[in-house]
Amino acid sequence: MAQTEARTDENRPRVYGNFRTPTSKGLAGLSTAGTVLLIGGVVGGILLMMLNMWLAALGFEAVILTLIALSMSKNKHGRTLIERIVRRAGWANAVYSGANVYRAGPVSRVPGGTTKLPGVSARSRITEHVDGYGRPFALLEVPQKHHYTVVFSSEPDGGGMVDQEHINRWVDRWAHWLGMLTDEPGLTAASVTIETAPDSGYRLARKIEARMVDNAPQFARDVINETVQMLPTGATVTRAYIAVTFKASVRAGGRIRNAGEVADDLAARLPNLTLSLNDTGAGVAAPLTAQQLCEVIRVAYDPGEAILFDRAHAAGMAPELNWSEVGPQAADTFWNCYHHNGSWSKSWAMSVPPRSTVQANVLQALIAPNPELVRKRVTLLYRPIDPARAAQMVETDINTATFNASSRNRATARDTRETRAAQATAAEEADGAGLLNFGLVVTATVRTRGELDEAEAIIENLGTSARIRLEEAYGAQDSTFAAGLPLGVVIPDHLALPSTVRNAL
Repeated sequence: MAQTEARTDENRPRVYGNFRTPTSKGLAGLSTAGTVLLIGGVVGGILLMMLNMWLAALGFEAVILTLIALSMSKNKHGRTLIERIVRRAGWANAVYSGANVYRAGPVSRVPGGTTKLPGVSARSRITEHVDGYGRPFALLEVPQKHHYTVVFSSEPDGGGMVDQEHINRWVDRWAHWLGMLTDEPGLTAASVTIETAPDSGYRLARKIEARMVDNAPQFARDVINETVQMLPTGATVTRAYIAVTFKASVRAGGRIRNAGEVADDLAARLPNLTLSLNDTGAGVAAPLTAQQLCEVIRVAYDPGEAILFDRAHAAGMAPELNWSEVGPQAADTFWNCYHHNGSWSKSWAMSVPPRSTVQANVLQALIAPNPELVRKRVTLLYRPIDPARAAQMVETDINTATFNASSRNRATARDTRETRAAQATAAEEADGAGLLNFGLVVTATVRTRGELDEAEAIIENLGTSARIRLEEAYGAQDSTFAAGLPLGVVIPDHLALPSTVRNAL
């Protein structure tokens, strides 16, 4: 009887939740910066009045109250008015300096006349090595941050015709794989990119031709050939990429290793990472070679070349690309969109995670192919937290939630929920669960600027169905576009304003 009940429970859809946004201590609902301003305003005003500087005290208090009001004014994405002013100022500075315009190629100012990647990936370089299974893998280096990234490709099994017990097992294995990342020495970030695009049909034709025998009946050959010609019409292809990013130093303050030393270390660790991915529903995962990664990035910046690569592979004449040739020849960043090599893209970032419990298929509609979009990428970004630091973070989170609830005369329902969620997170961490910061980036690419409005409506509706709140990446469309690619870009490490300061605002 007990075994029957256990199996019945495994066949039921599970729910997942307790996604928490880090909070800071603040009086009366203020942020950390607002609380500091409030205390500083009170102390400063008293000192000025003690010196009989009444007009200066009134002016000082007026400025402080204005700044506090700006820090308390938030939009639906939780952005304060100060944050929005800082963002506008940063965008104005970028336009003034010309950083929003990129031109490459033989007649450009780019050294060597190449088409290097723009923005945060401009200095990146690539090398190729061999792992413990004898598979070549590309190692992408970002020298200014001493980051090294390896990208895996996979073909997910999909949830169609799969029973709930199997789906529950996939989620368990995926949670276990993410937990492993917190124990990987030197691993600083990981990302999962699901990309959907129209299928040219050449890949299907190439696979069918390779499997067709010479003595096959003519009728069977005619049926297969007709199917190959008809299926690509309106068909889409879905690809998945997993990028893992490592630091050059294994531990804080350690020696910074070069690309060869990092490659030798990763060559022995990649087989275990890819093997454990097979049980998560990701299918067979294999590292991308340098040539394959070059093609993926080149097609992202110039979607029109996808069919050219497919034709070349079908003819057995794969083109050879250098890393200095994968960027766009022209790119223009606007406040709310990105123009690159004749295509237009718009990117969104998750501002609010699901506040209620969700099931395993919550992102299914968001990542599914859409015929109205030339290309769509949904990227989940993960930053594992060191286990030693995670224990301190969850305790601090409990103290902050408790302080915020007790600082009011009457605790609200949200305060009570935050305290309960913080305690649940601390209990799970104490049981050995890993702690990760995560985010989500969605990029939609269309042919003309006039199609961006329709793409915006599609993505925002899909975000609502996924129970997440998506915010347009205003003023940062180019860097958000790059963050959605399997490049291992760790955006917080490239910010001009440190994350601690941004969170305090």
